[in-house]
Amino acid sequence: MSASKVKVTSYPAIANAPLVGLAEGNGTFHNLHLAGLVLFVPWLLKRLLPLVNRGGFKTYLFLLLLTGLPTTLAYWMVMSRIGSRKNEKVQLPGKNIEEYITIKDPELKKLYNGKQKIPMQVFHDGYFDGKIDFNGDVLEIMEHRHDWAKFVMTWSLLKYVITVLIPDVITHSRQQDSDQVTEHYDRGNDFYSWFLGPRMIYTSGVVLNPDVKETLEQLQDNKLAIVCSKLNLKPEDRLLDIGCGWGTLTAYAAKNFGCDVTGVTLAKNQSEFGNNRIQENGISSDKARTLCCDFREIAEQKPSGSYTKIVSLEMAEHVGIRRYQTFLRQVYDLLDDDGIFVFQVAGFRQCWQYEDLIWGLFMNKYIFPGADASCSLGWVINQLEKANFEVKNIDVLGVHYSATLYRWYENWLSNHDEIVAKYGDRWYRVWAFFLASAVIASRQGSASVFQITLHKNLNAYHRIEGVRSHASIHVKLEKEPEYVFAV
Repeated sequence: MSASKVKVTSYPAIANAPLVGLAEGNGTFHNLHLAGLVLFVPWLLKRLLPLVNRGGFKTYLFLLLLTGLPTTLAYWMVMSRIGSRKNEKVQLPGKNIEEYITIKDPELKKLYNGKQKIPMQVFHDGYFDGKIDFNGDVLEIMEHRHDWAKFVMTWSLLKYVITVLIPDVITHSRQQDSDQVTEHYDRGNDFYSWFLGPRMIYTSGVVLNPDVKETLEQLQDNKLAIVCSKLNLKPEDRLLDIGCGWGTLTAYAAKNFGCDVTGVTLAKNQSEFGNNRIQENGISSDKARTLCCDFREIAEQKPSGSYTKIVSLEMAEHVGIRRYQTFLRQVYDLLDDDGIFVFQVAGFRQCWQYEDLIWGLFMNKYIFPGADASCSLGWVINQLEKANFEVKNIDVLGVHYSATLYRWYENWLSNHDEIVAKYGDRWYRVWAFFLASAVIASRQGSASVFQITLHKNLNAYHRIEGVRSHASIHVKLEKEPEYVFAV
């Protein structure tokens, strides 16, 4: 199929990719090949090494545990280099990298010039340190990334996986969660306001009309209305907002639906801001509040069924893979048997490309440390059903997140001078790269957001009562259809 068969778009709602931005990357990965390699390496070592070749099955298992991770990382490193693009439907321009970036560091310039592409990890670290610059707008140059960068596992990334990521996944203690959240979200409310805007919502908004460019505030207001509709909020409800951020949803739900709302966050600045927002909107503290505490404290102190509705928007990524099931079971226990749980979580596609892997490691290191539970939709659903939740509805909001991120990116760039003056050029660069790359990742499916409506999987749950709030079945037809009758 020729390159002309790949369609570009021009919707005002998003940052549309140029043709080169639609190029596929290297997705050469096969679970069976990796599994075979992981099993074969200890067998080979057991046969060749004098000290262990007399051992039995237990020796083999010991070697399997010892070599499994290094074998997997070595497989990633090799295949990221020798694997081919998923398809060649989009032809890359093949320009020199100097057309896109300026390398100021002499050592890096010797290694990467002309047609010699630079590893993305080497590039973004150099960019953050001021050793490399974009030749133009960050997002625009990133759209051409496959023509000047290569997405390969580097020794630096392998070191990070072994020394930081894996230990974080294994431990994921309360103190670790508190430290990481405090360091990230208590940086300063002004830092976040410079891209989040007045709503101060750090989760995906929702596009309702792709043919117009809705403002960031409209996207977030759309999302707030949709979430509350899915929750089917009533004045008598008791709503728990887990990971409430700066408390906007907490205040919105109490103000518009009259229900009792409790928001929970680990960040002190967020909690103070949320309580001020509640007060400024004329809501009494006995009706809504944001608590600065670990969600697990609520789960341990409150009796079963304490909340008729629970919402968690893009917080569970920080729970960690190890404690994911425990978290969901705690939510299940806090939820009333007739209650509703709206769960929004970010994740990656299951059939990933190495671009996705490199970007995910960047995100874990620089933007959301400890957020290792950004998994595929299938994995999330399996975890929810394992916790005895029943899925009522799923909305995949990746492109909506791209639209939201694009507006955050525009806001960030517009506040360049203030950001650099207070937080320095490095922080400005890190977030400019993050927001630009995230616009692309969520638009092309590398990462996405899943908004899932759930309830307990009980015989006595009255599922018929959820029909009115089941938005995806209420279709607005453009014209009255002609029905087919039996002859």
